[in-house]
Amino acid sequence: MADLSAFPITRQYPAQHPDRLQLYSLPTPNGVKVSILLEELGLAYEPHLVDIGQNETWTPDYLSLNPNGKIPAIIDPDGPDGKPLPLFESGAILVYLAEKTGRFLPADPAARYETLQWVFFQMAAIGPMFGQVGFFHKFAGREFEDKRPRDRYVAESRRLLGVLEGRLEGRDWIMGEDYTIADIAILGWVRNLIGFYEAGDLVGFGDFPRVADWLERGLARPAVQRGLNIPARP
Repeated sequence: MADLSAFPITRQYPAQHPDRLQLYSLPTPNGVKVSILLEELGLAYEPHLVDIGQNETWTPDYLSLNPNGKIPAIIDPDGPDGKPLPLFESGAILVYLAEKTGRFLPADPAARYETLQWVFFQMAAIGPMFGQVGFFHKFAGREFEDKRPRDRYVAESRRLLGVLEGRLEGRDWIMGEDYTIADIAILGWVRNLIGFYEAGDLVGFGDFPRVADWLERGLARPAVQRGLNIPARP
């Protein structure tokens, strides 16, 4: 039986199965990246719902695991050398789990780095830009009379969708025939942009048919459908 008592977060979210990987998350575009990959891998894990609406990521116990105060975060009781490994930041977690299992990240060095560049593309560009579109279109920013900030993020989001559209020419997945963590990193954000944020018309999503087809292929995967709702909301 693994002993996770050294991690204060287990006071906030007790581990019922401490031998399993512990996932602390919420089904947001960042959160579902990890749950989707865990479902694709078939790894045993225990999900804990972190209610960001109740500021649960800002408690001392949570911050002891993720000083950035965001979701997701994990503790793998079977980390390197058999020691528990805590990790935060979704991109780092995706890379770790892919390397741990040898799946969804190419072994060839050139292809591996090419995959990582698209993971970082999501983290540095798609996530921040699409998130701002959501703020200005669906949340408090929609009340701003000055639409220039919104329009700036819409224009940049269209540019990024164009980058994806070009990349997907002649490809089923970001890396071609192989579905990788690059696809997993990006799927939730594109889905949110046109679904939860209801910004499909705003960004002209119909102008990007390859992205739309890629999204449909991704959402058809059973592990993706499961992962989109883990941890389950009350």
